[in-house]
Amino acid sequence: MSIRLLIVLSVFMLISPVVTAAQQLAMQVFKTTTCGCCGNYVEYLQKHGVVVKVTDVADMAPVHVRYGVPPALQSCHTAVVNNYIVEGHVPIGAIKKLVGEGKKIKGIALPGMPAHSPGMGEMKPGTLTVYEIPAFGQTAKVFSVE
Repeated sequence: MSIRLLIVLSVFMLISPVVTAAQQLAMQVFKTTTCGCCGNYVEYLQKHGVVVKVTDVADMAPVHVRYGVPPALQSCHTAVVNNYIVEGHVPIGAIKKLVGEGKKIKGIALPGMPAHSPGMGEMKPGTLTVYEIPAFGQTAKVFSVE
């Protein structure tokens, strides 16, 4: 390998994390107008640099059906990012992991409205279990523990 090629590769390796870090996530969040914790979650995402488009709906049930979120994994809001579904108060670390890994799954979910999740009070790392949203008829697997 020539010295010139080594220099070019070295420079690329130094700047590539900067390019990756500069990529900005954009999410569409479906929520009801009356849910305060959903608004808190949107603010949490925005504080972490996510561009959020909010779509208020009268009823979340059709959204859950449209995106195939099983009843056991449902929460008060549903988001879409890079063709993945993000259900509930999922921490930003799990969202970035999902998008960064590019796994062939439907999405991820933090069921219900657990305390200490984003938008539901002070976060406590290690207390939340995020699940993969499985294909129809499959069992949900753990995606990460936040």
